[in-house]
Amino acid sequence: MNITQFEDKPLAHYSYAIVSDGKMAVVDPSRDPKPYYELAEKENAKIVAVFETHPHADFVSSHLQIHKETGADIYVSKLVGANYPHKTFDDGDKFKLRDVEFSAINSPGHSPDSITVIAKNHADYAMFSGDTLFIGDVGRPDLREKAGNMKAKREELAKSMYETMQTKFNDLPDNTIVYPAHGAGSLCGKNMSKDASSTLGREREENWAFKNMSEEEFVNHILADQPFIPSYFGFNVDINKTGADNFETNVAKPKFHFKVESFDDKEALVIDVRHQEDFKKNHIKGSINIMAQSENDKLETWLGSIVEPEEPFYVVLDSVDDKEDILNRIAKIGYEKQLEALLTLGDTDFDSTEKIDLQDFKNNPEDYTILDIRNKSEVEEGKIFDSAISIPLNQLRNSGDDIPTDKPIVVHCAGGYRSAAGSSIVSNLKKGAKVYDLSDAVKDFY
Repeated sequence: MNITQFEDKPLAHYSYAIVSDGKMAVVDPSRDPKPYYELAEKENAKIVAVFETHPHADFVSSHLQIHKETGADIYVSKLVGANYPHKTFDDGDKFKLRDVEFSAINSPGHSPDSITVIAKNHADYAMFSGDTLFIGDVGRPDLREKAGNMKAKREELAKSMYETMQTKFNDLPDNTIVYPAHGAGSLCGKNMSKDASSTLGREREENWAFKNMSEEEFVNHILADQPFIPSYFGFNVDINKTGADNFETNVAKPKFHFKVESFDDKEALVIDVRHQEDFKKNHIKGSINIMAQSENDKLETWLGSIVEPEEPFYVVLDSVDDKEDILNRIAKIGYEKQLEALLTLGDTDFDSTEKIDLQDFKNNPEDYTILDIRNKSEVEEGKIFDSAISIPLNQLRNSGDDIPTDKPIVVHCAGGYRSAAGSSIVSNLKKGAKVYDLSDAVKDFY
């Protein structure tokens, strides 16, 4: 089998293309279909199938666009209730791609409608496990819960995952290559390996979810210490169940304003993706600094955690050269429609941020209100400052009443990236208060 793995680093997302004798199938494609088209041209192959292992929560898929532009059939479980043209693909269903035979295994747990796609070519097996089986972990079961019965829903899916791991893959050989939809850094699991693939034999030996344990033990383990759920996750599930609009058309719509000298919309939400040093020197008053300097910066995750679905916002860029990249990253989570415009700043001095007197803070920490914006699981592993108030970054915009202003406020995270966003949010919540970003100086304290 000729299998190509594509990696979207900011979202730790893997997608796949399988080519056999001039035909090509795609599994869990990203929002932009261009990389798959480029491979199809290179291989002189026709895209005939798109497999969706489930409606993804953390990114928008291009399955419908690929169908419209290539004629490829979309294969998805009947349990999805998909609102786009598709062929159902569930237990016992098969599809032949020249010498490769694909089959479906319903594998609920991460979601009730998940499937694992098996590809077989003679004695070679590959499993495209979506968000069911990761390398070293399994998918979290708490992303489909509904308000009013939250605990019951997550426990129900956790039990389904136990059943999946106990029974669903037993007939597959140890040499089956495991290709997951995510790796380390994704919020779809909690302890994923950095490895991009594995074998089923290795996972049976090393992955906790294959260990001999009772259902109760499994459920307790999988539900403990799961990461937070970003605001956009449910929004993306709904988009993917319907199918997203054309990627290129949508990213061409937002307006662009070059070197703006004034910004008069005082109520607007402004996201500034420049480096924190540039932001602190000059920024539109009230803007939030979510840096996007490289693929290592989690713009998609934090944009979709801080900004609500359908909430209008502007984006400030460092340069016009960044426009296409930032637009593409915004579209990955389906937020391009709520983007009012992209801006670069002119020579106007808008607003600036005062730097902390680090030595005074080190000598007199009791003179400051210290705000720890790390995730709950990070704080549970140990506070950096015993007196710190803990409010996770994703909850910060709605937590103004919990932050006292009788002292200057110092915001910190674990390394400095999140505190740039956090300190800018707190400055908006507590107008007139002195708010400082500890930034990467937090490393001096642990």
